Amino acid sequence: MVWRWALVGVATLSLAACARSEPEPEPIDPSVELAAALDAGRLIVLTAEGPTSHFIDEDGSVAGYEVELARAFATHQGLAVEFDVRENLQAVLEAIEAGEGHIAAAGITVTHPRSERLVFGPAYKTVTEQVVCRRAGVRVRGPSDLAEVSLSVVAGSSYAETLSALAPSVDALAFEEIEAPSAMPLLRQVQEEALDCTVADSNLIAHARLQFPELLTPLTVSEERSHAWVVAAQAPQLIAPLEAWFSAAHNEGVLEALDERWYGYTRRFDYVDVARFVRRLDARLPQLRPHFEAAAIETGIDWRWLAAQAYQESHWDPDAVSATGVRGIMMLTLPTAREVGVDDRTDPAQSIEGGATYLRRLFDRMPDSVDGQDQLFKAFAAYNVGMGHMYDARRLARRQGLDPDAWPSLRQTLPLLSEREYYTTVRHGYARGHEPVQYVRNIRRYRALLDLHLEDPGPLAARIDPTLDRAIADMDG
Repeated sequence: MVWRWALVGVATLSLAACARSEPEPEPIDPSVELAAALDAGRLIVLTAEGPTSHFIDEDGSVAGYEVELARAFATHQGLAVEFDVRENLQAVLEAIEAGEGHIAAAGITVTHPRSERLVFGPAYKTVTEQVVCRRAGVRVRGPSDLAEVSLSVVAGSSYAETLSALAPSVDALAFEEIEAPSAMPLLRQVQEEALDCTVADSNLIAHARLQFPELLTPLTVSEERSHAWVVAAQAPQLIAPLEAWFSAAHNEGVLEALDERWYGYTRRFDYVDVARFVRRLDARLPQLRPHFEAAAIETGIDWRWLAAQAYQESHWDPDAVSATGVRGIMMLTLPTAREVGVDDRTDPAQSIEGGATYLRRLFDRMPDSVDGQDQLFKAFAAYNVGMGHMYDARRLARRQGLDPDAWPSLRQTLPLLSEREYYTTVRHGYARGHEPVQYVRNIRRYRALLDLHLEDPGPLAARIDPTLDRAIADMDG
């Protein structure tokens, strides 16, 4: 028995010696891996979770401003984009330095310390950094007041750099750095009074205030700063294509359109309006939601769009009435109510079904050349101002060399229908053209509020009609 163990021991020592004698594998050069990925048609984008960067929407799809921007660039380059989501901003920056992705896209602010160690692409957005506190209970009037509040910011963020630079001029200024994918969790803590104040970018704050109406921005602590993607030092071949594409995106209005889609509804923040909406979401919507969902089944229009439009029309008040005689949840005129079979405009079920039917008819009357979000927004505008005036706005768009099928073009020409120089040259004459523009903007805003506050959008949030699927596929609200 002894000799057997001895042989085993000798064999084991021999194997160990062989193992020790084998050379260590050579580390793989990140630049080679990244170049191979590009050659294979793959663009690896490092990012972090956040409402303006990367999130999973109600349909289970990846969405976000940064996501859409990266997809647009990748498509132009003939690449398939792959998103590599890291737990926080610091992890994103560490990964891009290590060459674990081609670009980092997470609302990253260009700062001097970062520029010394990272390669930034072209700037695509400007923001300011603002102190955010709760409306009640905390008073911040100037930098010196920051020493009197509990203040936390995202670890490794430009906000921490800003406060560190401010500290020598503010006695006893102290702040804590918290690991987080974005400032959004800290903004929630401020809303819930778990934290006095934080610092965040102005674009994220505008989005957050729709969900957290108690947030207040008493102090701006930075000049305008740029957001840009970070390019891996191991992928210098991307710099020239990025510069060319972003230059074209600026000149051709691509970035402007993207900003309008993702941030347009945030620009007219009204604390009273948002707070009132949140209260009515609990007090009025539960009774009306079954009717919106039933109308969605009949028309193929997502029930949340119908609810957003109804809130714009009546604030979900079934007894609402205007000076011109329109009434009910969907504020139907008497002729329109008769056209869609509504006997009692103050009956919520009838009003919602009738309004949704009428909206769908307007949607279907749009020219075949109109598609995407433009078709939906134009149907809303026609509900407000009439189809005839929409045709007139299209005529004016053609005269001005604009695309008559694009909603941004009609957003410019509809207001012209209130000016004699223009309305006397079209078939249907004068219209208060500013109103449908504001009408659509408000509906988008209320839809965004619904998405932010609804815990369960329900199965009927799924797209029913493939035509409408194209109309609202990439909309934030």
